Amino acid sequence: MNLAECRVGLVGVGLIAGSLGLVLRQHAAVSEVVGFGRSAEPLSRAVARGAIDRYSLDAHEALSEVDIVVLGVPLGVVKPVLEQIGPALKRDVVLSDVGSAKQCVVNDVQAVFGQLPKGFVPAHPIAGTEHSGIDAAFPELFVGRRVILTPTSESDSNAVDLVTALWEAAGAEVVCMPVHKHDRMLAMTSHLPHLLAFGLVDMLAGAADHDETLRYAAGGFRDFTRIASSDPVMWRDICLGNREAVVEALAAYRDDLEKLTALVAAGDGSGIEAVFKSAKRTRDAHLHWFER
Repeated sequence: MNLAECRVGLVGVGLIAGSLGLVLRQHAAVSEVVGFGRSAEPLSRAVARGAIDRYSLDAHEALSEVDIVVLGVPLGVVKPVLEQIGPALKRDVVLSDVGSAKQCVVNDVQAVFGQLPKGFVPAHPIAGTEHSGIDAAFPELFVGRRVILTPTSESDSNAVDLVTALWEAAGAEVVCMPVHKHDRMLAMTSHLPHLLAFGLVDMLAGAADHDETLRYAAGGFRDFTRIASSDPVMWRDICLGNREAVVEALAAYRDDLEKLTALVAAGDGSGIEAVFKSAKRTRDAHLHWFER
């Protein structure tokens, strides 16, 4: 099937799904974008903003005729949402998602459907901001960004091609990799940094003089902790959904932090400088990826 002929159903219309709807409709990349969710207010806002053509709070009315369904809901509710919408979906529907952890989504799909459907293609757009909701959505969010697909052993090649075309229409670069590799890498490059940002701000919030301390925070603190303004519920679900890889990343970071603590305690200036030089060299060499 050609992408331009497809009806797309967005389950949830937050930052990611809402931005996808905006760019698909802006470029007339699909025939229709239909919204589904539990509350009319964000869906009506999505219509007003141009992210969806129409919506319904009834799964059958919204999704029974769509060709591609994109789950744009927090990881913690993927399973109950699938249980709700599953009976309404066409047998040959292409099913995808935007979650930041993939094995937990694969497990939920398997549990609900009893098998991994051929049309199921897990996806993760490496894009976002610290803001959330349909009012934070914008059509350029995915331009030049990577979207990782993690097809299962049952994923049909035509379904993979269609999900690839969907994200390419949004301006993204699409790559494929195994589920376990995705979850391990994102634990280190995304989930761990969020945990550190949340943890640092929470540590300071517990200090008796935190108001005075934060008045003297400057650009470094602002930049490092920007992502601590992200949606706490979403990030709770990500940590739980990818907990094995996240715990592994935290343990590795703790080991390195203990080594750095020992260097500072010992007054080992050359050792501290060596760590900083290595970090700067690595970051500078990969800066072109960070700033895409």
